[in-house]
Amino acid sequence: MVTRNYTMRARADDVSTRRSAIVQALIDLAMVKLTIDITLDDVAEQAGVSTRTILRHFGDREGLLDAAIGAGIALIQAEREPAVDDPRESVRKLIDHYELRGDFVLRMLAQEDDPRIRALTANGRLLHREWVTTAFGLWLPNGHAEDVRLTDLLVVATDVYTWKLLRRDRGLARADAESRIRDLVTAVLGADPFLPDGLRR
Repeated sequence: MVTRNYTMRARADDVSTRRSAIVQALIDLAMVKLTIDITLDDVAEQAGVSTRTILRHFGDREGLLDAAIGAGIALIQAEREPAVDDPRESVRKLIDHYELRGDFVLRMLAQEDDPRIRALTANGRLLHREWVTTAFGLWLPNGHAEDVRLTDLLVVATDVYTWKLLRRDRGLARADAESRIRDLVTAVLGADPFLPDGLRR
């Protein structure tokens, strides 16, 4: 009985590992190609499995896309988790995330005519707004209307398109782009949250 339980557990682990590898293969391909151009054969080759294996695990291409979107959301949340009381660290982690996945995010935004991609990017917008309120919440005033206005401005100051303008369009070094984003945040808040005495009360 112990041997049978061990064998079943090993098989379940193998299935989980294979599913994760297939999902990661799709995510890796989406980093360099439009999702509409990615075939199941491409994913199978990248993952080192057969197309039939993918179909057995996910049913069809849409099932695989749904699984990849779920995994992508979890990955993005983990990469850019804000530090509640350390805005400098929060911005550094955000820029790390943009450096790693900014071009991928921009590619996803360019494909919003696909309902699945649109759901992903809509979720990303909500996550970014939550990131802003967590990262800079201590520096936002208590008045709700003012909070909304400042939150809107902070979302723009720290958005992936702002990073793109500075890094891709202007060609600035990462450190310079990060510094300018911190400057934008400081200008929006009217105080420097990156200094110990910048805390707004």
